[in-house]
Amino acid sequence: MMKKRIAIIGAGPCGLSQLSALKDDAFDLICFERQSEWGGQWLYPYQNEADSSEEYIHSSMYRQLWSNGPKELVEYVDYTFDNHFGYSTPSYQPRSVVFDYLTGRAKNKNIRKFIRFQTVVHSVNNEQDIFKVTVEDLKTNIIEELTFDFVIVAAGRYATPNIPQFQGMKQFPGLVLHSKRFHDASKFE
Repeated sequence: MMKKRIAIIGAGPCGLSQLSALKDDAFDLICFERQSEWGGQWLYPYQNEADSSEEYIHSSMYRQLWSNGPKELVEYVDYTFDNHFGYSTPSYQPRSVVFDYLTGRAKNKNIRKFIRFQTVVHSVNNEQDIFKVTVEDLKTNIIEELTFDFVIVAAGRYATPNIPQFQGMKQFPGLVLHSKRFHDASKFE
């Protein structure tokens, strides 16, 4: 019997969870991640030089961000923050600690081999119970169409900012900045 093929779009917390859950079963898995590293919204955009151009940044993270939810609500049952760090940690964590934790669990689960980094999904079409997924490798600009039995969309909802237009905005002499483009407060000192 042929293995069922599963595409996972996004290697943030949800995509990594799906990879961890399905990796030991009889599936042929491929995860497509637009960035050059996993972590989704927890990856600071300037952490990797490959993601430093405006075209590839799709995270609203900024350097000093702290999680506004306690770790106990986001940690995995099989891999806690305290297990990862080897000691008890506070409930509220800075972005860098959450990213380190996600990285630790992904490495612990040995799932990197399933991820195609810097690969964007252009379209997903369902034709007669087969999903045709068109992807582009951002390093080589090669576009290909692949077929899958199932597709899991774990791409998140933080990619595109909504910037309302209003009268006088273009004439405003100051900086008009969407929070998505805020990375640190140095511009305001």
